[in-house]
Amino acid sequence: MRILLAACALAFAASVVTASAQTAGAPTIVMANQEKWTAGTGMLKGADVAVLSGDPMKSGPYVIRLKLPANTTFPAHFHGDTEMLTVISGTFYVGLGDKADPANVTALAPGSFASVPANVHHYAMTKSEPVVIQINGMGPFSMTAVGEKM
Repeated sequence: MRILLAACALAFAASVVTASAQTAGAPTIVMANQEKWTAGTGMLKGADVAVLSGDPMKSGPYVIRLKLPANTTFPAHFHGDTEMLTVISGTFYVGLGDKADPANVTALAPGSFASVPANVHHYAMTKSEPVVIQINGMGPFSMTAVGEKM
């Protein structure tokens, strides 16, 4: 089942509106703990989103952060472009496949990095603690569910 997550697009678009104004060619500097967070909607309900650079809904590079509560699961999905993820705080769990399996994940501690190529089926979760991750990618952002509902 292929479902493009319009809810994610809306959450990111709302974040872009609240993100700091960026001038083409000007440097972007975001100090620690100075991100502009927006509450997520749809699949990201309960999460907060901060756009640090670019616009994930437009063509070109972007950098976002997600603040995820404990016990959050992203069911199996894939992206239209490579997703590059860095764990900022907490432990984030990722796995490969068509169905989320908590027993088959790799724990990524703060500072860990993962790069998932376009169209590779994967899932992710938090466990007992909140997590902040940073995602770098090339827009426009897309996320398609694999079998499970998001």
